[in-house]
Amino acid sequence: MTILFALAATLAAPNPAPTAPQSDDDKFRACLTLVDKDPEAAIAMAGQWRVSGSLIMARQCLGMAYAATQRWASAMTAFEQSAQAAQANQDVRAAGLWVQAGNAALAAKDAVKARGYFDAAIILGTLKGAEAGEARLDRARALVATGDFPRARTDLDAALGLVPEDPLAWLLSAALARRMGDLSRAEQDIAEAAKRAPDDASVALEAGNIAAMGGQVEAAKTAWQAAQRLQPNGPQGQAAARALAQFTPPPTPDAAPPKP
Repeated sequence: MTILFALAATLAAPNPAPTAPQSDDDKFRACLTLVDKDPEAAIAMAGQWRVSGSLIMARQCLGMAYAATQRWASAMTAFEQSAQAAQANQDVRAAGLWVQAGNAALAAKDAVKARGYFDAAIILGTLKGAEAGEARLDRARALVATGDFPRARTDLDAALGLVPEDPLAWLLSAALARRMGDLSRAEQDIAEAAKRAPDDASVALEAGNIAAMGGQVEAAKTAWQAAQRLQPNGPQGQAAARALAQFTPPPTPDAAPPKP
């Protein structure tokens, strides 16, 4: 009898008011919140969402969640699929998504795919101003990684015109000039990078490399010591330590004790 009364009470109870369905924008914001707090949960949410919602936004969030867990190859694929969907729908977000795919590919150490993704972003012609400059800068990184220095120089020069206050653009330009044997350009550009990022270990490391190329050993040592001080346990500091070791004489062995 108790069970019947409970069932009757349930049937008689008014239905709760239906909640408004979440828009894709709401889902995207919720997914991004999960990316910061629980990337695995964001991956699961994006996977379910793409079945019935915006493929563009779901795949973008999926890519960001994979990036948060450093699964770069998976992130690259998710961004690529998001960009393809956006481009097929003539969505203005397509170029930015290609750039995200390119950066994920660089992180995955696939410079050839990265270059293709950046090509796709730039050829659309929708990136303007700083966004265009950063895309050219990113493509230059991919071109350097594939050994295409002349095209990388063209992209870096374009980037410097569009984002002249970005120290990374000057740093990469200086490093490329050094690798191409243009010491004068390398010295000028690393000085510009140092103006904008005086406490950057990467800038100090490259300043040391350029000084060493020009035979300025003491200046090179000073720059490498600065890189070590700025990032003692990071890759730049460790590279600087290896460079300094070239100029550090081996310790003199202790004199043998006199024979009795």
